[in-house]
Amino acid sequence: MKTKVILLCTMLFCALGGNVKAQAPDDCAATLSLFVEPAKAKNYEAALPHYEKVVNECPKYSLATYQYAERMFKHFIEKGDKTKVNDLIKSFQMRLQNFPAKTKEGDVLADIAQVKYDNDMGTKMEQFKAFDDAFKKDSESFTSPKSIYTYFSLGVDLQKEGQMDIQDVFNLYDTLIEKLENEENDLAKRLTPIIEKEDAGTALNSKEQKFKKAAETNLGAYSKVKGSVNGKLGILADCPNLIPMYERDFENKKNDVQWLKSSAGKLSAKDCDTPMFFKMVQQLHNLEPSAKSAYYLGKLADKDGNSSKALEYYNQAADLETNSNDKARVYYSIAENFRKKGSYGSARSYYLKQVEAKPSAGIAYLKIAQMIGSSSNSCGATPFEKRAINWKAAEFADKAARVDPSLASNARSAASSYRQRAPSKSDIFNAGMQGKTVSFSGCWVGGSVRVPNL
Repeated sequence: MKTKVILLCTMLFCALGGNVKAQAPDDCAATLSLFVEPAKAKNYEAALPHYEKVVNECPKYSLATYQYAERMFKHFIEKGDKTKVNDLIKSFQMRLQNFPAKTKEGDVLADIAQVKYDNDMGTKMEQFKAFDDAFKKDSESFTSPKSIYTYFSLGVDLQKEGQMDIQDVFNLYDTLIEKLENEENDLAKRLTPIIEKEDAGTALNSKEQKFKKAAETNLGAYSKVKGSVNGKLGILADCPNLIPMYERDFENKKNDVQWLKSSAGKLSAKDCDTPMFFKMVQQLHNLEPSAKSAYYLGKLADKDGNSSKALEYYNQAADLETNSNDKARVYYSIAENFRKKGSYGSARSYYLKQVEAKPSAGIAYLKIAQMIGSSSNSCGATPFEKRAINWKAAEFADKAARVDPSLASNARSAASSYRQRAPSKSDIFNAGMQGKTVSFSGCWVGGSVRVPNL
């Protein structure tokens, strides 16, 4: 009898259990909803109690878990609850673990490193290694301007404390400046056709407007970080420090091509007046004739006043160079060479080559604007046409401001100045030129401008 009762109870339990399981909703969906819905409404106090259940029972169910967890924990931390710092770090780690295909490793590891730095977790060296690990594992997605600066800043601080060699700091500087310039170039390249579309009078769609706003914001951020990185490097890379250091190390390093390239680059960038630069360049050219050595020889020839020889070396460098940022620098030097000779047409060609290699090179557009602005007396058949060329100069100055925030203020000021020199409303009315086109095909400037309607 006892056996029958036990058997009957077991059958009833299984039957009931089977019925409950069959009628149960999707538990993970329900649990996630309890967390996500209040988090969407930024009611993080209501969302928090459900977070642990989601990550414990359904860690792989939805990426939204970790996206909203990041916002939630940052909210609490910003409100002063530092106990949530470790929770934020853990949420980053769990996202990387559970959704690796939908997570940019370098980006998330940099976020973790930044959180540790912002909250003074670990030693300075440990903080640096966290950024270093993130960058080396996935430099492509390591794009945060703030984290790039923190990474470099820690390196400089460690060098000052005697924990890092100065050459390692210089190598890090070269790497991060190249990273920043590549990010700028990518944004400027994608932004340029949108600017040209807008300048042509065509309305941008919502997607283009959104990208334009974001790109201009990010270009500004990268420009500021470049300035901050250079500022942080400070006197470490000034001529009085560089020259004796390189003189000391030259004999031991003179057969190290990478050292010669980096060191000569530093002296060139700072325009250090020292025989050591000539020794480095000659040695580099002997060991490995390259775009870099040809470029430096061009600079030396320029400095000696031999512009023809300099141009020869610069053209060699341009032909050999494969790095787009460095190729842009060579084209700029060639353009400057022609500009100083008064060969504006040739100079413009090379400035535009510079922009082609480096779309964020606003200085090229500004230089073209300056050449155009100084050509008003030699372009145009009438006083109106001579002054109208200033509209063309303003166009190029505006482009400079848009692609390169570091010189935006100067470029906008220049554009305003050019427009003030252009024909006034009364000039346009008296000449009957409103809405008409003025061509500059008779001089090096070429192209045309459309006279504003009154």
